[in-house]
Amino acid sequence: MTVIIGLEIHCQLTTKTKLFCGCSTDYRNDPPNTHTCPICLGLPGSLPSLNRRAVEYALRVAKALNCTVLEEAEFARKNYFYPDLPKGFQITMYDRPLAVDGYLEIEADDGTEKRIRITRVHMEEDPGRLVHVGSGDRPRYSLVDYNRSGIPLIEIVTDPDLRSPKEARRFINTMRTTLEYLGVFDGDREGGLRVDANISMEGGSRVEVKNISSYKGVEKALMFEITRQRNVIRRGLSVERETRHFLEARGVTTSARSKEEEHDYRYFPEPDLRPLRVREWCEAIVLPELPAARRVRFAEAFGVSPSHARTLCGELKLADFFEEVAVCGDPILAATWVADTLLGEIYYRDLEIARVPAGHLVELLELLSKKEITDKGGVEVLRTILDQSARGEVAETPAAIVARLNLGKAATDAFGPVIREVVESCPAAVQDFRNGKPEALNYLVGQAMKRTRGRADPKELARMIREAIGEKGVTG
Repeated sequence: MTVIIGLEIHCQLTTKTKLFCGCSTDYRNDPPNTHTCPICLGLPGSLPSLNRRAVEYALRVAKALNCTVLEEAEFARKNYFYPDLPKGFQITMYDRPLAVDGYLEIEADDGTEKRIRITRVHMEEDPGRLVHVGSGDRPRYSLVDYNRSGIPLIEIVTDPDLRSPKEARRFINTMRTTLEYLGVFDGDREGGLRVDANISMEGGSRVEVKNISSYKGVEKALMFEITRQRNVIRRGLSVERETRHFLEARGVTTSARSKEEEHDYRYFPEPDLRPLRVREWCEAIVLPELPAARRVRFAEAFGVSPSHARTLCGELKLADFFEEVAVCGDPILAATWVADTLLGEIYYRDLEIARVPAGHLVELLELLSKKEITDKGGVEVLRTILDQSARGEVAETPAAIVARLNLGKAATDAFGPVIREVVESCPAAVQDFRNGKPEALNYLVGQAMKRTRGRADPKELARMIREAIGEKGVTG
């Protein structure tokens, strides 16, 4: 059964004030309901005033997603009752959105480039936030915080072109990166990006999964829903068209209500806002360098491999960090260490790349390129720096760490006693090497590296072990 997935991505724009009033959007450390006014509370007689910067940000997104900006866009009222919607309606766009017919390219499951079509991009205001008090699925009561009410949102709606949860997750990651490069989105904001997923089996009814708040959650929600729908079909039943909520703690979706039709919302044009005619404005917008262009530049300017370039450009802060390091030394070595080593270490520690001192990594790479320390010693130095940064300490310089831990690459000839000890203590491996098993030499080198704490050159150790085995009358 073919899986059909379409996404609706809601992104908070990083303007300083709300979409239709002057209330600050920087509310996250403040008490509830302190960033409100008559406009965002929907009090009688208040009139909206459109935020120009929010429109500019939305146009940047439309242009980056290769969309066609319509000659005239229009706000509309979407009518429904919910406690977090003080006006009783949401100001959004309906039949005349800001832009249509775009696309974004991602890596498909088979490794090829795949174009995901963008149906529309439109603007709307964020509703408030419900705070549920109590444990479990049935809280004792709920509170309403209107600080978020009126935050400018863009909604990006895709065609049903995605065919697996992994493709959906890659699309969202690519979209997030694009929005960060455009400077319109802050990925560190809680609730800054929310996803609704529409999923069906080919020929079956469509189910909408609402308010998925994390990128991993999208994949988990879709995997559960695919399994659920397939089981329903195998039992000879029909999948009902409905809206479901994803419970991330349990990894399941639960039925919320039957799926509304568009006419249920009683859309009509917003009488207090004039239509937007911004096509010429969009044409004048100059976009910054986007991820795809930066990958090409990294490959051409620094000689970075395509796989490393994709990894390094996957996050704006990571790409900036790599470029700062690469211009100070060997870019190929920098790409290998940042993409293959540093990234895994900071993820393990849940450490932001901004906490890593770029100058320290430049110094470490210089020690490696001069062969003053081994790769294993370099990893130990890097981990020490990251551990100190994670604790909020001022990280030691690589040179200081090498000296304190005695990690400098010592003269290999000084390890003659270690070589003899390894050969004498591992007769089985020596015999295997003599019998034509080259992997036995790797084992012996590993034992020698342990005894030297990674301070010796493994290639030189391998040469010395061969010589030591030969001295004992063993040939390999």
